[in-house]
Amino acid sequence: MEVDNPVKISSGKAFPLGASKVEDGINFAIFSQHASSVTLCLSIPERNNNEELRDGMIQIALDPQNNKTGDIWHVCVEGLPDAGVLYGYRIDGPHDWKQGHRFDSNNILVDPYAKLVSGRNLFGDARNKMSKFLGTYDFSSLPFDWGLHYKLPDIPETDLVIYEMNVRAFTADESSGLDPGIRGSYLGVISKIPYLLELGVNAVELLPVFEFDELEFQRRPNPRDHMINTWGYSTINFFAPMSRYASAGGGALAASQEFKQMVRALHNSRIEVILDVVYNHTNEADDAHPYTTSFRGIDNKVYYMTDLNNDGQLLNFSGCGNTLNCNHPVVMELILNSLRHWVLEYHVDGFRFDLASVLCRGTDGTPLNAPPLIKEIAKDSILSRCKIIAEPWDCGGLYLVGKFPNWDRWAEWNGKYRDDIRRFIKGDLGMKGSFATRVSGSADLYQVNKRKPYHSVNFVIAHDGFTLCDLVSYNFKHNDANGEGGNDGCNDNFSWNCGFEGETNDVKIINLRSRQMKNFHVALMISQGRPMMLMGDEYGHTRYGNNNSYGHDTEINHFQWGQLEERKGDHFRFFSEMIKFRQNHPILRRDRFLNKNDVTWHEDNWENHESKFLAFTLHDDRAGGDIYLAFNAHDFFVKAIIPSPPHKRSWHRVVDTNLEAPNDFVSEGIPFVETVYNVAPYSSVLLEAKP
Repeated sequence: MEVDNPVKISSGKAFPLGASKVEDGINFAIFSQHASSVTLCLSIPERNNNEELRDGMIQIALDPQNNKTGDIWHVCVEGLPDAGVLYGYRIDGPHDWKQGHRFDSNNILVDPYAKLVSGRNLFGDARNKMSKFLGTYDFSSLPFDWGLHYKLPDIPETDLVIYEMNVRAFTADESSGLDPGIRGSYLGVISKIPYLLELGVNAVELLPVFEFDELEFQRRPNPRDHMINTWGYSTINFFAPMSRYASAGGGALAASQEFKQMVRALHNSRIEVILDVVYNHTNEADDAHPYTTSFRGIDNKVYYMTDLNNDGQLLNFSGCGNTLNCNHPVVMELILNSLRHWVLEYHVDGFRFDLASVLCRGTDGTPLNAPPLIKEIAKDSILSRCKIIAEPWDCGGLYLVGKFPNWDRWAEWNGKYRDDIRRFIKGDLGMKGSFATRVSGSADLYQVNKRKPYHSVNFVIAHDGFTLCDLVSYNFKHNDANGEGGNDGCNDNFSWNCGFEGETNDVKIINLRSRQMKNFHVALMISQGRPMMLMGDEYGHTRYGNNNSYGHDTEINHFQWGQLEERKGDHFRFFSEMIKFRQNHPILRRDRFLNKNDVTWHEDNWENHESKFLAFTLHDDRAGGDIYLAFNAHDFFVKAIIPSPPHKRSWHRVVDTNLEAPNDFVSEGIPFVETVYNVAPYSSVLLEAKP
């Protein structure tokens, strides 16, 4: 129901954008360069039923003579409550698609600068799948109490071990043991912090936590209308925390408060919080099936890249139907203000930028050598303490691994590390040299200017693609459940099923897969650079071969706490111990690239294309705690000649992935005095020099 309701208004002011409290009331300001009319819509819903706008909507048509400064429309409304008001805009303008416009005044649009967004309250609530999203604000709450002794963890980049995880999936399963109202929430993460400490990670990289519509696939009949978007790469607003990650359906304000509680609790446990942010596209899709909630209806020509030489069609470098016009001055400022907001208001420690090569394109999509947005993020004073990480590619073929514009600040997801490690460990020919390059810090990519090994974010597994268990269990993706006929997801996985496709009871294959998972983890944890692992790999989570599981709010994505308990003494123990070994050995995480005195390669046959064995020693000149490593990707034993240990030291075996638990990892080490080590097929060995 919409009604015209007289309220007392004044012209207002153009800044700040969004809703702000001023002496005379609440000021609303929104940018639209090409709009011809703007109407502010207000609602004060009954608090006992957030799903309906019971009191109708007050509509305030803005006068371009009195309520517009430059391209910013603004108005001050008196007498509004300091919290709980829902608001949006109807905006009209030229109806000329060929010029890039998509105005439609029938839509009520979310303010891009809304700090909170209200929609349905419960995650995946199909009863409200067509729920509308509106901005809201809170000027009544006291400032959040971060605590008297609270401080930021400020962990050096060399020391980070990143755990990529999804807030909902981490505790949504009944096996989490949490109260149903807490499962899948920010508070759920808090309850599992002791587990994160037990695992040994010191940074969580959260899959998108900006407001998104998890039921977007169900708004019309289509092959994916059975899916629920659980990953969240479909942003509605860049300032508002995902409201349905609040506990017990608490709504937008509760989500904001509980997000801060989560960050505070993680920080008090010396765990940093990195956000996976999606500034390359939004939820508004393409022209064939648009889902207009905000930017498209406010000023499509400004907010998105369009091809004016091709009837104003949306350019699609994101693979999702639209591409945010990131280096347009207005959009760039929106992104920068969003990032600053998450740092100042929510105290986050860093950002991983999804498809960051999009952010390196000009307004017409042309790649830029010095993208203004990328430079501003690197140079911004508020963001100066943050870790900033690029996913250095996009869906338009702009592959920038090792070449991402960086100003010596930006780190990168090292896709070449992932591919080369996978190929060597599974036994591909001719990969020994590449494997050596990757584990020693990818100097071929990053030893330039003032870049460091930690500017390479090393990973074998990430949220998209196979889990670690599936990497060693499937040769092919199995994505039929996604509704796209198996055509989605990457085909180049460099995986090996170890002799059988999928689940098996064959003990030999099961044991080989276990070894291979441990081999991958050893390689990751001994590599120079910054390691990242995926939630669930520490117990061997499977998605049954689905390598693009974004739309499944089920056990396919949900952390299985029961399986973790079953594997605590073997798989989990090994993974946890290996993480802690890295943390306790600085020579595995140097802040400079290796030189000839840092490593000895026990190899004189680099050109042998058929060799799948590599051994080397990392030297500890200060303490003499050298580390010997051997990786055997052959299907036969290799007799490795062990070098002499440093003076007054002897070798101790810490890792042999061919041995059963607990002998596969012995933290104090078992003395090894032989001169030859018989390294088993598909296994890795780590010896430590000790007094």
